[in-house]
This record gives sequence, C-alpha cells and structure tokens, in this order.
Amino acid sequence: MRLDINLASQPYEDARQFWVRWGTALAAVALVTLALVAMTVSGWLSARRDHAKIADLKANIAQRDRTRQQAENFLNRPENHTTRDQSQFINELIARKSFSWTRVLENLEKVMPARVHLVSIAPELDEDNQLTLKLWVAGDSRDRALELARRMEESRRFARTYIETESYSGESSVGGDPFQFSIHAIYVPETTPGSARGTESAPTEISKGNAP
Repeated sequence: MRLDINLASQPYEDARQFWVRWGTALAAVALVTLALVAMTVSGWLSARRDHAKIADLKANIAQRDRTRQQAENFLNRPENHTTRDQSQFINELIARKSFSWTRVLENLEKVMPARVHLVSIAPELDEDNQLTLKLWVAGDSRDRALELARRMEESRRFARTYIETESYSGESSVGGDPFQFSIHAIYVPETTPGSARGTESAPTEISKGNAP
C-alpha cells in the first residue's frame, strides 16, 4: 500500500486543540454577556422600583399640598377669620413657650468655632409654624462661618442651615472681624421634661457683643 502525504500543501492541524481554545473563549464571552444582561435587568428593575417610590412620594406630597390648600382656603373665608387668627396666636404661644434663650445659647456655644462671635439673633415662625432663627455672626474668615453652618446642620438642635448673606468690611472694621454673615436655621427645641426649665417668652431679637 502506498500513501502520499504532502505536509507542505496539507499541513497537520490539531482540531481538538483549536476547538478547546475557541470553545473556552466563547464560553467566557457568553458568561460575561450573561453577567452584563443580568446586571442590566437588575438595574432596570431597581430603577423601576425607584420610579414607583418617587411617584408615590410625589402623589403623597401633592395630596398634602391639596389638603393644606383646602385648609388655608377654608380659614381664609371671611366667616373664619377669627378662628384663623386665634389658631395663629395659639401656635405662636406654643412656639414661644418651647423657646428658651438659655437652651439656644448653650446649643450655639457647643457648635461655635473659634474666632467667631454672635452679633445678634432673632427667632420667628415661618409659614409652616416652624421656629426659625436668623443669626448675625462675625469672624476673621469665611471658612469659619461655613464651619459654623456645617456644625449647626450636623447638630440635632438645628436643621436646614444655610448662609443667607455675607459681607466684607475690611481689616479696619470694629472688633477686628472683617467678615459678617447672616445665617438662617430651623431650631429644634428639646422635648425632654427638663427642657421646660429656663423657658422664657421669646422677644423679637437679642443682641450679644460676643459669644463663647
């Protein structure tokens, strides 16, 4: 028997090794593709749940706004003016009763940075009957006012703190503090039984030359 084998024109190929290599590569690509598809589906489902939660929150907010608007419209009727005024007066009394200058100044002392002093402070009720504070402070740098606002926001006694206005009066300003700031914040009074001690009727404004 005679066999003609020409290795030059018909080179030997290891088909098994070829399919093992390419099969492994294809399997890896398939696994990566499945992982990406799974991540995409999971992200889509998560986004769908988030959108549903956002829609529910928006619906609740809209319902609350409608209820509030209906209540305001009812109180704004001419025959209800007396009730509305009495309600506002009672709310102010409650807020004033829960306001204590001693507590406020103690809480400010805990968050006041060095080389920043309190010029004046004025409490008032906002449209949501929340007790708000407007502080005027002075210091030697803007960073210290930002630090004060940050500390107040991190405190449990203040919320929604932000700097309303700021001004620079130069190095020759009185007291040597060239930077002046007005800071707005919502005051959260303590609700413990001992918080009634030191409670005072809140005047319109109090001014201090220096704070600790």
